Amino acid sequence: MSRAFNFSAGPAALPEPVLRQVQAELLEWQGERASVMEVSHRGQAFVDCAAAAERDLRELMAIPDDYHVLFLQGGATTLSALLALNLAGPQQTADFVLTGHWGEKALENTRPSMKVHVAASGKDGNYTSIPDRAGWQLTPGAAFVHYTPNETIHGVEFHDIPDVGGVPLVADISSNFLSRPLDVSRFGVLYGGAQKNLGPSGLAIAIVRKDLLGKHGRDLPPIFELQNQAKNDSMFNTPPTFAWYVLGLVLRWLKAEGGAAAIGARNARKAANLYAAIDGSGGYYRNAVAPAARSQMNVPFFLPDAALDKPFLKEAEAAGLLGLKGHRAVGGMRASIYNAMPEVGVQALVDFMADFARRNG
Repeated sequence: MSRAFNFSAGPAALPEPVLRQVQAELLEWQGERASVMEVSHRGQAFVDCAAAAERDLRELMAIPDDYHVLFLQGGATTLSALLALNLAGPQQTADFVLTGHWGEKALENTRPSMKVHVAASGKDGNYTSIPDRAGWQLTPGAAFVHYTPNETIHGVEFHDIPDVGGVPLVADISSNFLSRPLDVSRFGVLYGGAQKNLGPSGLAIAIVRKDLLGKHGRDLPPIFELQNQAKNDSMFNTPPTFAWYVLGLVLRWLKAEGGAAAIGARNARKAANLYAAIDGSGGYYRNAVAPAARSQMNVPFFLPDAALDKPFLKEAEAAGLLGLKGHRAVGGMRASIYNAMPEVGVQALVDFMADFARRNG
């Protein structure tokens, strides 16, 4: 077997120790004489597994007691629609700060359920920077303000938490879950899919301040009512048990690696190394994002001639570097360097980039 370094934006790389444990336990888990995929989510073994994952997530993120932690089916796209239904009534307004594709997606998923207002947008600049906070046009009395701290496609990331006063701040953190320490108490809701930094696809997580639920005044189908999930420990219906189990293993790995602070320091080194290679290439490689808004998780870059893209990708794959093709909306290359990507993987990419430039400059 020859595992490569996987720079895919999502589903993304998982830590190799986690994959090996999954492999070892796949046929028989926890003495249950069956796979974790086959046992009842109501059985004590899985209930204990789920509870341990929640405890570890709360510990790693320092989640206060006045927040629900929900493990749900789907991804961030599903959750953005559900949150709109659960946080406000149809006549209320949600403000959106747009810095890329996923912010736009969340806005469109919210629009059928309530009023929406774009308070700020970086679209005119092709989403290469973050709109200056002084220019945001926030709605007085808004139900919430939504933003995407890290935009995976455009490679734009907030490096601080915006101040929106007393209005609940809602953030899609799919692509920077536990990538560094985060003050959860500054948010009304944190949500996202697991498939970039925390586990397999199919599982979504919502961290919701308890006082925000149950006030929407809507007649929702019970399955859409997040309070029902909160009251039933995220088991109002059958949850994605395998993904939840794997997420639990990833959380244990993160704890063993030193938690959010240690992972954050590692991620900063990885990003600095890759951006230095781009900026130090004499213009051969180019990143279009304003330096102050560059993502530590997703690094898009361009070669001097698009005709070199296919040879670059082909040779990179042969060198054991996978998933580097940029999103079709942007083009070029994109290296996603989430928590599971080791520093040696980024160094391998940097070395390949230098060699490719020497041979094709």
